[in-house]
Amino acid sequence: MFYNVLKAKDIVNLDDGKFQKEILMENGNSNLSVIALKKGEIVDTHTSICDAAVYVIDGEIELHFDAEKFTLDKGEILMFKKDREHKVLANKDSKFFLIKI
Repeated sequence: MFYNVLKAKDIVNLDDGKFQKEILMENGNSNLSVIALKKGEIVDTHTSICDAAVYVIDGEIELHFDAEKFTLDKGEILMFKKDREHKVLANKDSKFFLIKI
């Protein structure tokens, strides 16, 4: 069994001033990652090959799906199906979990 206690807010930092990603666990295409983005930073349009969930640890992000936009604040989660083209925009310095299953 795998046990590890981590403080989510300390896993990645924004000191480098750019996109940061730390994969915590993975199994095939499924994984759990923590991503950090500076205010105004964009993860350009892409498609996930897995169903996914985004949980905001800190900050505020926007997820754009075609004509739909979702704004997520600290403590909020958004789940979506695979093969949905989307992009992410950080409205504030932000950290979030990305869970792909």
